[in-house]
Amino acid sequence: MSPNPDEEIRLRNALCRIGELCYQKGYIVGADGNLSARLGDGTILITPAGAMKGFLQPHHIAHVDMDGKVVDGGPKASSEVGIHLVSYKERPEMRAVVHTHPPHAVALTIAGIDMQLPVIPEIIVTIGGVPTAPYGTPGTDELPESIRDIVRCSDTLIMKNHGAVCLGANLMDAFKKLDMVEHTAKILWLAHAVRGGIEPLPPEAVEKLLATRGLLGIETTNTLENRCALD
Repeated sequence: MSPNPDEEIRLRNALCRIGELCYQKGYIVGADGNLSARLGDGTILITPAGAMKGFLQPHHIAHVDMDGKVVDGGPKASSEVGIHLVSYKERPEMRAVVHTHPPHAVALTIAGIDMQLPVIPEIIVTIGGVPTAPYGTPGTDELPESIRDIVRCSDTLIMKNHGAVCLGANLMDAFKKLDMVEHTAKILWLAHAVRGGIEPLPPEAVEKLLATRGLLGIETTNTLENRCALD
């Protein structure tokens, strides 16, 4: 157990609940995806290899250090633990990572549709946009390395042909961002289906929206402000 047993119990339960929500919403199927939360001592609780995330129990959760090594003799971590380790190393202020396979968002990467386009005001004001990371082979070091540069400047990203990675101050924050990503993807999907293309908002409209962040007290990472994966 971690130096704070209450924290570990709470996060083990939270991982099970968020896994169940992801499964119910169709963001993961079968044994897809993986979720993690960072404990106060710097170690990580992460979903185990080969598990169905919609049916987890707290004792199923793996406990690893920042090298991915099991620290308590428990289950083996997900084979994609590298995604989580890179995320925490590049963004030490983040406490949770949710990796899933939201179908509309992944489909847009296959179709070559950019989710960074400034289209939806609420997304522009909050996260900015959703960058696409280049394809990396799952289960190899290519995968975490494919997201390293983007995760430094974005809380959300889509790995081409694969899935979403969302970082949060806590598990619910990461899940909220995942919800935003897939909802945005559905809107873009529908727009393409109806119109055959997407017309982004003009630069002056985007600037006005970004200016409201200060008025609203929003200080989160924004990919349009920091030009993440745009230059």
